[in-house]
Amino acid sequence: MTHPQQSSQESSQDNSRQNNQASTGLTLVLGGTGKTGRRVVAGLKAKGVPVRVGSRSASPAFSWDQESGWDACLEGVESVYISYAPDLAVPGATDSIQAFTDRAKRHGVKRLVLLSGRGEAEAQASERIVQDSGLKWTIVRASWFHQNFSEGAFIDMVLAGVITLPAGRVKEPFVDVDDIAEVAITALTEPGHNGELYEVTGPRLMTFDDAAADLTRAIGRKITYHQISHDAFVDGVRDSGAPKEVVWMMDYLFSTVLDGRNAQLCDGVQRALGRPPKDFADYAREIAATGLWKKAS
Repeated sequence: MTHPQQSSQESSQDNSRQNNQASTGLTLVLGGTGKTGRRVVAGLKAKGVPVRVGSRSASPAFSWDQESGWDACLEGVESVYISYAPDLAVPGATDSIQAFTDRAKRHGVKRLVLLSGRGEAEAQASERIVQDSGLKWTIVRASWFHQNFSEGAFIDMVLAGVITLPAGRVKEPFVDVDDIAEVAITALTEPGHNGELYEVTGPRLMTFDDAAADLTRAIGRKITYHQISHDAFVDGVRDSGAPKEVVWMMDYLFSTVLDGRNAQLCDGVQRALGRPPKDFADYAREIAATGLWKKAS
């Protein structure tokens, strides 16, 4: 016969374990077709976690500009991965994060995992909204992605052989999107990550000259970094027909954030995953092997 005190202790331990477990119920992944979001979606599905993709093309559709559609997306949702586009630094982002957090809470959402930006005061304001929500939360704070060179704004520069940016010799700890997504997936599906702020970086500080050198070795043809003025860069982005929010974002990133404020390595990947982050050189070799950066003949 079980001793009454033992039964009570076991029940308490069971409740503690249950309270410490991350959600494995329906998870809404906002930005579910973006760089981090689609990886989070794939990783959750691989773990057997039911997923709802939050994007304009999904059904139900999600748009930060259409608050009336949020209820359908939040129906039955237990956890949310929040990736705000184009960036939490954009004016009005905190209003959207506050409104979404309030609505998520009304729908019974239990956990939020927010992708945030390093060195961005505006992004940290959104972090505080999530932290003060009364829900379980994890913050994943990142800056420049490796994948900007293969899936983002810099891929055409790599193909052309010249990375033309107003970055000077500022050092940044570029981080791999696969690492960011794995941290988010872990926070959504495993215990022990509630209330954690993971500031994720790669394993070394790099200038854009350093990135060009790694790309040169991986691809087998010369990739150089060319410094241009900030104004010339922003004018070029604008003249390319980029949306005004993208022009604003590029202006902000290269005039404000890329000033050395993030030139420190952090241990977020190691703390969350128990392993070191992926190095840019390894990323470059992997992508080069796919042939993505081969110039058209």
